[in-house]
Amino acid sequence: MALNFQPPSNPVVLLCLQSMGSERAEMRKRQMQVHQEAAASVLQARHKMGNTPTNASNACCFCWCCCCSCSCLTVRGDEETVQRSTFEQQPEGNSNCEESPKPTVDEARSWAVSFEKLMKSGAGRSCFRQFLRTEFSEENMMFWLACEDLKKETNKTVVEEKVRQIYEDFISILSPKEVSLDSRVREVINRNMLEPTSCTFDDAQQQIYTLMQRDSYPRYINSPAYTDLLNSLEEPPPEP
Repeated sequence: MALNFQPPSNPVVLLCLQSMGSERAEMRKRQMQVHQEAAASVLQARHKMGNTPTNASNACCFCWCCCCSCSCLTVRGDEETVQRSTFEQQPEGNSNCEESPKPTVDEARSWAVSFEKLMKSGAGRSCFRQFLRTEFSEENMMFWLACEDLKKETNKTVVEEKVRQIYEDFISILSPKEVSLDSRVREVINRNMLEPTSCTFDDAQQQIYTLMQRDSYPRYINSPAYTDLLNSLEEPPPEP
């Protein structure tokens, strides 16, 4: 039996449909612009290095942000899908400070001495990450941890996959977890993406480390969260 589709006549419904179509068109337009800019930046970097690819006309093949659906981005098979899920950066233990290994009172006090001491402590990173979450900047710690994990990898194939994943998660301007980097560091990343290594994001990692040290760390040390932690770790007074 044939079904006759009748378009909606309600003006409100029509307006909503038109609005959705317009939003999708604008998003697609923005994605294509981002893709073209990223590709042009990479090609320009290669040209400066005297390593212009023979297929330079197909610039999309050098886009790592995966923000478009160009022909060079083929559909991955089940095998690579499983491989990608294995390579994805996992949170460091429990991100909740209360569930992470409990620090000693001396260890917790040492975090106020320097940011370096806090970042060398697993419990310190966990507690600080929980604080960053309340400031909506947890992605800074997540990116730093992902870079640390990348540095430990020696397998070239795994390194390239992790580099791509980190770029998608924290560098791409389309990512909700994009970290704040200046234009100089982004240019360095674009050059490094030509030949991904475990050191691809070293400059970016250092910039985010400095940002956390100068911005979020002082607030954490002076926050009720840190004070409450110290109070909870204090030994009870001896009984009379």
